[in-house]
Amino acid sequence: MKISIACDHGGLNLKREIIKYLEQNGYEYKDFGTNTFDSCDYPDYALPAAEAVASGECEYGIVVCSTGIGVSIVANKVKGIRCAHCHDTYCAEFTRLHNNANMLAMGEKVVGTGYALKIVEKFLTTQFEGGRHERRVNKITEIENKYYK
Repeated sequence: MKISIACDHGGLNLKREIIKYLEQNGYEYKDFGTNTFDSCDYPDYALPAAEAVASGECEYGIVVCSTGIGVSIVANKVKGIRCAHCHDTYCAEFTRLHNNANMLAMGEKVVGTGYALKIVEKFLTTQFEGGRHERRVNKITEIENKYYK
């Protein structure tokens, strides 16, 4: 499984910890930056990470900024992306079970590193439930097809 990962300057510390987790647990990843604490614009990093998931280059993506909000908004502008902004393991689990989310967004200044890694673990190890949820996810795809021309 290959994971795209990106952050802005406000999420760099957490992104580095997530990369350590990915490496320790045998995940392949592609880092889309940033890799400095210099002020930068989160769309410049979240967009290519989301495009890598949408294209199939990566199976899942993780994006981080100070709050997780900006990067989730950017990722969700890409057709085919269902990026969930999660700050607890319950939401990480159920966004995979019910929404088949393919990207996770978190805020470094909102969730502690230890708990963030548990959120990542839950997100990456939970499988989509399908069934009635498949119908709902298909409706999301229909909405995308209507508005993304």
